[in-house]
Amino acid sequence: MAKVVAVANQKGGVAKTTTVQCLGVALAQQGKSVLLVDLDPQACLTYSLGFDPDALESSLHDVLVRRAKVEDVTRGGTAVEGLSLAPATIDLAGAEVHLLAKTGREHVLARALEPVLADYDAVLIDCPPSLGLLTVNALVAADRALVTAEAQYFALQGVEQAMEVVELARDSLNPALELLGVLLNLADMRTVHSREALVSLQERF
Repeated sequence: MAKVVAVANQKGGVAKTTTVQCLGVALAQQGKSVLLVDLDPQACLTYSLGFDPDALESSLHDVLVRRAKVEDVTRGGTAVEGLSLAPATIDLAGAEVHLLAKTGREHVLARALEPVLADYDAVLIDCPPSLGLLTVNALVAADRALVTAEAQYFALQGVEQAMEVVELARDSLNPALELLGVLLNLADMRTVHSREALVSLQERF
């Protein structure tokens, strides 16, 4: 049964997509079967794995609006054996509005992923740069949450808000959710600013 990790932060540019891709490739190179889930309408993960979102006939959007199953939209054919992708397209931007009218809207992704969890060792979810319903779906579907960050003061608020959403999801929707921690991706330790921001992150989180 796959371990499911959601990589989240409401701030863009803190290497969520890079983290998901690098972890996925590393696990696949160790012989693991890995599914990457692109939950960001910007589809950067989909692009980075060599797929053109505009050319895809189906995507995760079709799964969330319940027109398709995860296995129907999942793509192999990545450059790394054992690595598969549930891709995103710009249509995913409309999925959140669609979900608002659904009963159990926070659990749609979890229910969609459940039939395929036995096929993988790990499922890594690339969350959008927001803390809306798509990210909540990712946290409800996940066993663990990982918050990415950069060493600068403006990032501290984003980390704090992301941690609050993780706690909220755990308290009210997914009691089994564990927080892996805060992963510092971007830092220039030659600067006083980065060093002070790192200390603040360590003290607060």
